[in-house]
Amino acid sequence: MVFPGRWAARLTLCGHDTLTYGQSRPWPSPPPGGEEETDRQAVELIRPQMAALRVFVGLADRLRVPPAAGLAEQVRTASCDHGIKRWRLYLTQGQVASVAYGLWLHRMTGSAAEANCFARDCGVVHSPARDSGEEPPAARGGAGLRGRG
Repeated sequence: MVFPGRWAARLTLCGHDTLTYGQSRPWPSPPPGGEEETDRQAVELIRPQMAALRVFVGLADRLRVPPAAGLAEQVRTASCDHGIKRWRLYLTQGQVASVAYGLWLHRMTGSAAEANCFARDCGVVHSPARDSGEEPPAARGGAGLRGRG
């Protein structure tokens, strides 16, 4: 006799470890409702952008213009939607500006593709011509950045 919908499986050692690891990982949740929700926006990054962003936040203590407050935590807890192959982060405007700055640094040292893609998707570009260099872009509320109209 067959019982539809009922089955049993025996997990391997690796399967048990996978479940344990997956349950212990801090999954980000969308920002809570109310005022904070309007302050944050969902930003989706492709793998090379996320890799560049990880380098940027990893260098925080050595940079003159460090990443915006809370950006490192957002990067650490970002989730990847494997269906569309994008990392999803919920960022404030200051953090978005900081991402643009980090991708600008990446552009200056090698590849412009990541910054170009971010500019196309989010409409934010770091522009050093507008930047006085005295304080981080996030602290000025995005001065030194160009956004879409």
